Amino acid sequence: MTRDDLAAMLNAQTSACPPARDALLSGGTFIVWDGLVPANQLAHTYRTRLRLTQKRGQPTLALAATVDRLQQAGEEPLRIGRIDAAETSWTFMLFLNDAATAVLACTGVATPRTQEEPDADAK
Repeated sequence: MTRDDLAAMLNAQTSACPPARDALLSGGTFIVWDGLVPANQLAHTYRTRLRLTQKRGQPTLALAATVDRLQQAGEEPLRIGRIDAAETSWTFMLFLNDAATAVLACTGVATPRTQEEPDADAK
């Protein structure tokens, strides 16, 4: 899958899709994994992540809407994708159909940039 192919699939499925597309087209890295996971299993996992991010006060985009879409998809097998924005600290998770030809849902989470560890030899 090319960057342009993926960008073309990111429409208005959830409110996180346009920012994910912008991150992708601005040089963000991306991957779509080969394996398939039932949508309802993903709904369970991301419902837990929703609770954790709310508890921590961590900013998210369309996480609740994504959980709803995954739950509605039932046992449909989905592929998972990820976009890491190049210039911001946002990571976007994508949920695509089994053929990776359409995006069902997309969510974003703000991730703190990790600081480089100082050189162990520097004193």
